[in-house]
Amino acid sequence: MAEDSVPLAAPAVAAVAEAAAPRRRPRGPGLWAVLKYAALTLGALAMLLPFLDMVLGALRTPAERLARPPVYWPQDPQWGNFVRVFDELPMLRWTLNSLGVTLAITVLQCLTSAMAGYALAKFRFPARLAVFRFAVGAQMFPFFIFLIPWFFILRYFPLAGGNGWTGSGGAGFLGSYTALILPFAVSWYGIFLMRQFFLAIPDELIDAARIDGAGEFYIFFRIALPLVGSGLATLAIFVFLYHWNEVLWTLTVTRTAPDLQTLPVGIYLLRGAYENEATKSVQQAAIVISILPVIIVFLLLQRYYVASVTSGSVKG
Repeated sequence: MAEDSVPLAAPAVAAVAEAAAPRRRPRGPGLWAVLKYAALTLGALAMLLPFLDMVLGALRTPAERLARPPVYWPQDPQWGNFVRVFDELPMLRWTLNSLGVTLAITVLQCLTSAMAGYALAKFRFPARLAVFRFAVGAQMFPFFIFLIPWFFILRYFPLAGGNGWTGSGGAGFLGSYTALILPFAVSWYGIFLMRQFFLAIPDELIDAARIDGAGEFYIFFRIALPLVGSGLATLAIFVFLYHWNEVLWTLTVTRTAPDLQTLPVGIYLLRGAYENEATKSVQQAAIVISILPVIIVFLLLQRYYVASVTSGSVKG
């Protein structure tokens, strides 16, 4: 009986011994961690300084702008400069144009990139690798190389904007929202990015859905696409940020249609009339307003962006 009771008492003895053992106090962050976070904090503050200077510049009076030594913190903040922006400039129309065009391009690029990336990742067809290599190589060429070809394609597009069958007689798609959106409907970088995310989905999952009778569109929209939501959000952030700030192409195709000008183009055209010290604060107020939508979009999608960045470093 004594021998049989020893194994039963062993766990209790071990628990008592563990409780009696001195506990180590949790160690705080080491010196290297403190230095690392301090450096990152200083770097983040340095990145915020230009934006802070822009906000303070929008609040300065003309006298404070001309003061020597410079006045960095406004003594009498001119919040009315933000009101003047909407009173003196067509800011609402510019903002709505920017939102409409940028959102349309973002949706189109995310859709086309996801569909093409899924096809390159999960379908087997001739020249699949060649198409992927072409998509990678095409990223080396900046858009302005194709600016003139795109201009002539849209200008002489048959049966568009008063053009006849031969593409002459009218302005084509120039001076329309189609000209602002169509050239950016497909992104080679987006195709490459989404292909990499779709490759992480096991082929067995797709095959199981096909065995169960699911169609390809059902598999894509209901199974594959939700699994790459973080990648799609990352692409949406990149596309929105780039095209919200796009100037060159929009300036080219809207010279004859000022009602279609976007916010960056409108602010760019202010460089002559609002560059004196009396009105420069109004221009800076307009720039601050133009940055706010980008900040809002990033704050809404940042957790998906962080998830997409860290997903490649986690193995399981």
